Amino acid sequence: MVWETSKKASMKLFGLIGKNIDYSFSRTHFSEKFKREKLVCKYENFDLQSIEDFPHIFESKSISGLNVTIPYKESIIPYLDVLDNEAEAIGAVNTIKIVNGKLIGCNTDHYGFKSSLLPHLNPTHKKALILGTGGASKAVAFALDSLEIEVYFVSRNPKNEQTLAYDDLHIKDIQEHTIIVNSTPLGTHPNIDEYPPIPYNGIGKNHLLYDLIYNPSETKFLNLGKKANAKVLNGLEMLRLQAEKSWEIWHT
Repeated sequence: MVWETSKKASMKLFGLIGKNIDYSFSRTHFSEKFKREKLVCKYENFDLQSIEDFPHIFESKSISGLNVTIPYKESIIPYLDVLDNEAEAIGAVNTIKIVNGKLIGCNTDHYGFKSSLLPHLNPTHKKALILGTGGASKAVAFALDSLEIEVYFVSRNPKNEQTLAYDDLHIKDIQEHTIIVNSTPLGTHPNIDEYPPIPYNGIGKNHLLYDLIYNPSETKFLNLGKKANAKVLNGLEMLRLQAEKSWEIWHT
């Protein structure tokens, strides 16, 4: 599908598609980048209450590139013309490249996650649990698979053999999976007292807990891991890396 856009302006417009995204890292990151590098660009939040509103953002704006966040990383796909190989394999999109009015779906989440994780891996990190089954979790699984780390998802409503139920998790499951990634929104500001319901007494010094959340910088999930002497990481470095990868995609 070719989107109608307004006449080309001297200032290039980029933006973020999501819901309730006032907190967005992306707008701050790119606004600072544009100022620092003296780029004639603007980054805008497109806060959509429904993915069905997506086509309307093109009615009066000429847009050069987009990022996509919760909850639209999967539901955005039918609105795109094509997916690149990685986005198609993952089944989720967080970056949209616009070429001659056509929308190309890409995924840089897996790059950001893998690049930020690699410096912290050790030989004990052979199995991982991913909490949640949304679009971000798919990118995390793609990255872990590429590192030959065995992956299981954890969900309230498991739908396949690779997904465990929260209610069925035991201490032994936690002990055996020394990487635990929270890809759910539980613990995001302002709901900072929320956290995934797993057996935290199974966590020890060999564990690495990674929360894709970055606001707050230390979620309750990470705090409980730290108290058990685990290595903990938030999602800020992943976001920075995936954002820069998006910029690269928009300009190649």
